[in-house]
Amino acid sequence: MKHRMDDEPAPQALTPGERYVKPRIKKQLDKAARDAALADIDPDRKIVAQLKSDEDDSVLGPLLNLPVGSTIQQLAEIVNQLLLNEDPLPYAFFVDSKELSSTIHEDIIVNQGKSSEEMITITYRPQAVFKVRTVTRCSSSLNGHTEAVLIVSFSPDGSMLATGSGDTTIRIWDLNTETPRHTLQGHTNWVQMLAWSPDAKMLTSGSMDKTIRIWNPKTGKAMGDALKSHTQLITGLAWEPLHLNAQCNRFASSSKDQSIKIWNAITRQVIITMTSHTAPVTCIKWGGSGLLYSASRDKTVRVWDSKDGKLVRVLEGHGHWVNSLAVSSEFLVRTGGWDHTSKKFENAEEAHQAAVERYNSNKGTGPERLASCSDDFTIFLWNPETSKKPIARMTGHMQLVNHISFSPDGRTLASASFDKSVKLWDGFTGKFIDTLRGHVGAVYQVTFSSDSRQVLSGSRDSTLKVWDLKTRKLKMDLPGHADEVFSVDWSPGGDKVASGGKDRVVKIWKH
Repeated sequence: MKHRMDDEPAPQALTPGERYVKPRIKKQLDKAARDAALADIDPDRKIVAQLKSDEDDSVLGPLLNLPVGSTIQQLAEIVNQLLLNEDPLPYAFFVDSKELSSTIHEDIIVNQGKSSEEMITITYRPQAVFKVRTVTRCSSSLNGHTEAVLIVSFSPDGSMLATGSGDTTIRIWDLNTETPRHTLQGHTNWVQMLAWSPDAKMLTSGSMDKTIRIWNPKTGKAMGDALKSHTQLITGLAWEPLHLNAQCNRFASSSKDQSIKIWNAITRQVIITMTSHTAPVTCIKWGGSGLLYSASRDKTVRVWDSKDGKLVRVLEGHGHWVNSLAVSSEFLVRTGGWDHTSKKFENAEEAHQAAVERYNSNKGTGPERLASCSDDFTIFLWNPETSKKPIARMTGHMQLVNHISFSPDGRTLASASFDKSVKLWDGFTGKFIDTLRGHVGAVYQVTFSSDSRQVLSGSRDSTLKVWDLKTRKLKMDLPGHADEVFSVDWSPGGDKVASGGKDRVVKIWKH
């Protein structure tokens, strides 16, 4: 008697006259049929297509008769001509939210099964002019910390790296030589929070010892004594964006004591204290439009006016603690006037002007968007400037969502979860795009490359992984740490990645 193999499903009920085909043979037949369809290309065959902008849904030009053999490079040439771009820009193209990668025939007619008789809408999206090369190797393993590395953070201009550790110290590393520059001592407990001022002249640190310290990263000296106002450990730090404040002298802090405080970094005084959360605050972000956002274990996200500390609105919907926030303009706010060309500024006014111009030209047309993630396995997308109703509630993760991050262009949102996966979502609608699987432990953090083409994740499984946004596949696996990777950061210029974790080593990765 012949036994069926375990990996072969039982035959389905067949209609009269139909033959049962083994799944493996069926797969081969499907592939053969697809290859035949790809080969069957009539050079004179055309489709009718309409080009549409991804940014504002506006139609570009008339209906086009396109040969089915047209490539995405040829589509980009057409868009550049219709938009009268003097310098051609790179574009990505989508049909029904699926990105095109080769020709119209292969991507639309064969893969999506569309007919050449119907009118097809092709959405175009501008991409970054520069390209970030994938990091492929560890260029330095920096020893020095004697306990776990809890946070790694590049300076806004990308010239320095700061790391905070369970050994109560902060270290500043010189990225040109990849050697230690300063060890900052003063805290008496774990350093879990670091935030650079947007002009890169000050570094703030928050600790489990309930204090905040301000440092001069160039000299490695503390700027005065510890700031003591919170009564519990510090959970968040955020500086006012450079395009809103040329003096670069205000930052906000949040704490387990349920309060948020805005400080003047020069006078070292608390200017405003905001209290209305009923449980510990877990995360704060300072938005590009001047609003301050706070997430809490009371299951709410609160929106504050940073000028006077007034509560603007309460965003409710989560069923458990809110863990992290992401703002669509976060990359612009973080990097101020600097971009991937690493230019130098003569004075503070010039840096402020550059930040204003860069923010206005890159922020897009719509209002700023906010995303929040929670222990309830969900993510919410909000329009916090105008409404307390969410744009979308995003479900799909099977365990708590620990961290979320917007791409620098604000079009994509990535989420890291304890279910070992990274998920990608549309940054405007909250629509699910794809799941990136590969980690074998909880994913702690996600961040994007500065050209918005790659995602980086760090995990409990001791690896970092780089994912390609176009193919949505693993691009590079980066093993090397001996234990869990707690924190990852991609430099604003895109040339370096830093990681730190339980093995007490800071690693720098390059192409």
